[in-house]
Amino acid sequence: MDDTHIGPNAIAAESIRCIVKLGGAAITCKNELEMINEDNLQTVSSQLRQAMIMGSCSNKVVGMDWSKRPGVSDISCTVGDFGDQAQLNVDFSEFIVVHGAGSFGHFQASKSGVHKGGLNQPLVKAGFVATRISVTNLNLEIVRALAREGIPSIGMSPFSSGWSTSNRNVASADLAGVAKALHSGFIPVLHGDAVLDNKLGCTILSGDVIIRHLAEHLKPEYVVFLTDVYGVYDCPPTEPNAVLLREIAVDEDGSWSVVNPEVENRNKQVEITVAAHDTTGGMETKITEAAMIAKLGIDVYIVKAATSHSLRALSGELRHSIPADWLGTVIRFSRRDG
Repeated sequence: MDDTHIGPNAIAAESIRCIVKLGGAAITCKNELEMINEDNLQTVSSQLRQAMIMGSCSNKVVGMDWSKRPGVSDISCTVGDFGDQAQLNVDFSEFIVVHGAGSFGHFQASKSGVHKGGLNQPLVKAGFVATRISVTNLNLEIVRALAREGIPSIGMSPFSSGWSTSNRNVASADLAGVAKALHSGFIPVLHGDAVLDNKLGCTILSGDVIIRHLAEHLKPEYVVFLTDVYGVYDCPPTEPNAVLLREIAVDEDGSWSVVNPEVENRNKQVEITVAAHDTTGGMETKITEAAMIAKLGIDVYIVKAATSHSLRALSGELRHSIPADWLGTVIRFSRRDG
């Protein structure tokens, strides 16, 4: 049973513009334990700001991270800028950010088997704690990066916000906090997390599943997955003959097929590779969840982070037509007549 609470102060569905997934592989160095890809994260944060303030005449960034950073001798504080009320009138469009764990959390979860359950086992319980320490540390750093771009972001951990599962399916999610944060002008930043499961004891709730659940209940205009590759390929993108699948159509029964480019077998499934330490299914989970979102009539764009292509997707430029020079994958509902 899905026990989702949105609450009386929920945002009207039409006001949610975009839900963004920051892929763990795009914002962290996936082969280096708990290492953030600082350049990518900074670029992604800047692009999110540009997408959120479309139509605003203010280009000045008023930072909101007033805490000391490692390697920096003093605190970066721009309190004086807030005396100019004009700078405070930037209208941030309604966005929700969800990020993966990348090199944070996955190693701890995989080592202890948290994703398999068994919370009564000492190793699993210790791994649950270790995983949450790791993913919440990453969440804080992402919130800080967004705040430095003047984005009023608020970290919201699913475990602490009442999310739980049953056999790895979302069983409970209190979205009232998300709705209230949006209503108050904040950008909620959620993340993949270790959560309690009423059948298994515990498991890992992936950011992709969180996005699908948010999309079902809050109905954004579009969803963007930022990854470390240009989109979905017909085989691992490291292979020289890999072909980028530019458009995937999802039917009413949830099945999907490749529309562009034309292929001999339209229903050919893509070949999937998943890192050994990835406890959430990698690209396979991403495609499955994206197809379920598209089935709701919400277009999904999978695109490489920190590129001109990702900025175009985040800005909503692709909603009416896909330019020939855009690199990425769009997954959308197949609206067939008759």
